[in-house]
Amino acid sequence: MQQLKRSLGLPLLLFFGLGNILGAGIYVLIGKVAGEAGLYTPLAFLVASLIAGFSAFTYSELSARFPLSAGEAVYIQEGFHITALSRLTGLLIALAGMVSAATIARGFFGYFNTFLQWPEPLVVGGIILLLGLLMIWGISQSVAVAALLTLVEIAGLLLVIWAGKDSLVLIPQKIELLLPSFQASAWIGILLGAFLAFFAFIGFEDMVNVAEEVKNPQRTLPTAILLALLIATVMYALVSLVSILTLDTDNLANSQAPLADVLSASSDINPKIISLISLFAVINGALIQMIMASRLFYGMASQGWLWKGLARVSAITQTPVIASWLVITIVLSLALWLPLEALAKATSFLILVVFSLVNGALLVIKKTRPAAEIINLPLWVPATGFISCMALLLFQLIAG
Repeated sequence: MQQLKRSLGLPLLLFFGLGNILGAGIYVLIGKVAGEAGLYTPLAFLVASLIAGFSAFTYSELSARFPLSAGEAVYIQEGFHITALSRLTGLLIALAGMVSAATIARGFFGYFNTFLQWPEPLVVGGIILLLGLLMIWGISQSVAVAALLTLVEIAGLLLVIWAGKDSLVLIPQKIELLLPSFQASAWIGILLGAFLAFFAFIGFEDMVNVAEEVKNPQRTLPTAILLALLIATVMYALVSLVSILTLDTDNLANSQAPLADVLSASSDINPKIISLISLFAVINGALIQMIMASRLFYGMASQGWLWKGLARVSAITQTPVIASWLVITIVLSLALWLPLEALAKATSFLILVVFSLVNGALLVIKKTRPAAEIINLPLWVPATGFISCMALLLFQLIAG
């Protein structure tokens, strides 16, 4: 049977994960988070980062133990040995990836609209189809494009930070406004914002689903996962601070192109520059989510958990073409059907369910298997990851 090609080293894999995190998050959702958390938006991002961080460490150990495509489904199977649960987990993470790609495609339209007023279905449908064809073309080509776009994303965020550097100087004077009181209403807003902001950290988990295309995956995957999350956290903290210190939170919450408005308010730089960068960032996030979902379908089919046709790899492109077309079709349907905020909340909900299961699986594995050689976490890490994910999930169900 035709095998996937191992062509991804640490730099490309890091850009793959980082590009997904950055593109899927702050370019699209900074305004929506501000709508929930107000001046406490940076704190909402930090809470989301902390919750995601425990799961990132869990993924690091599991990816070193089981470097296979369909990562989460494999982890659940190894932990609980319940095939139905493993299949369900795989389908949940694939659905989350496709919903995320649809979310990002909707966000793409907001920035595109600052240049050309084309019909939304045409813009959203066209970009999804183009990304799908690139995904089918080849993993090396797709990830090389993703790496290039990631550099553009990082440049855009650095531009926003540099333009708002004067506002960062004011932090000591405004620190009391940025720190919440002990009133329940303030923390409800922060946690609701954190639930949305959690979407902005989704992406590191997608790296495990290209494990069979990674060189030396036992070492490369854990390193790339943790580096990507660390870099994203620092950049999000700075950008969110600049945003809420520069722009009124109501205006930020109602903006279709939030970072363009922040740049316009903080400098004389043409805001269309950040709108153009945002287009590339959003494209990148959608591309990587679609790659992940197609590889997950491929991996599950290879395990015998889905129709075997999804595991067919083209001898020409060395990519799973049938699985890729399935992903393209589903993403198109979701993007043209649901609004952006509903898609983001659905993605966060699905990922929190999966993260809870994955943390639980590592707890079982660590109690029943020998210690891992490359990375061996203490039990409290996956335990805290499980509790924090479940707590945020339950809070959203009760308060959202």
